[in-house]
Amino acid sequence: MTKPRVSVVQYLNTVPLIWGMLHGEQQGKFDLSFTTPAQCAEAVGSGRADVGIIPAIELQRIENLQVIPGVSISSLNEVKSVLLLSNCPIERIRTIALDTSSRTSVALVSILLREFYKLEPVMAPAAPEPDAMLAQADAALLIGDPAIKYRARGAHVYDLGAEWSKFTGLPCVFALWAGLRQARLEELVRDFQDSRDYGLRRTGEIAAHYAARVGLTPNEVKMYLTRNINYNFEESHRRGLNLFYQLAWELGLIPAVRGLDFAGSARAQGV
Repeated sequence: MTKPRVSVVQYLNTVPLIWGMLHGEQQGKFDLSFTTPAQCAEAVGSGRADVGIIPAIELQRIENLQVIPGVSISSLNEVKSVLLLSNCPIERIRTIALDTSSRTSVALVSILLREFYKLEPVMAPAAPEPDAMLAQADAALLIGDPAIKYRARGAHVYDLGAEWSKFTGLPCVFALWAGLRQARLEELVRDFQDSRDYGLRRTGEIAAHYAARVGLTPNEVKMYLTRNINYNFEESHRRGLNLFYQLAWELGLIPAVRGLDFAGSARAQGV
């Protein structure tokens, strides 16, 4: 029997979600491939993967997706791995170099600056190299493991998870497991939820394994995975995501706001 093809983001914050698939009862059940968030969306949208960790904004752009319920990559406040670095105070930003690996983070920085700071910066893609980005623009969007490793060298640092929480009081949802309807996700829900639970019971083990790779201490990695990243999807997450979609639509970042179709539910859920 062919294994479900799962496209996985190659960042530290994804590891607890797949720890059971790597070491637990779900080991050997899935064909895993590792890439960036944007490429995960492309893999699922093109049919090259059955399930992927999809940037939240892409759930409004890709047709015929279902979502694994109860699981997300979110933050309740400071996220540590989605940063806006700036040569000047945020109110004076006019140009931004974008790490486009995560399309949700690109939409998020646009929403925060345009909706809450009333700014209209010029944005351009760039390789995720902070010094080079800040040499060509007022500010730089840096995400994932490069952001966790970043140590401020004179730049103003704005944590976009904290910025979202400051203005909305709601969780910021960055990504969810999703796949095409024909992947029969309702049969996979328990495995994905159990793999996440297995990983969250072993964050110390994960931290010891990955600390050297990301240039942090094991304690710093464990703190990041347990305090900065939230792996649930509850009512407050739903409200935060609905607001994100509404603001994205008002700013022309998505053509419409569509309800999400959660695997195993009778109907689409959301706004």
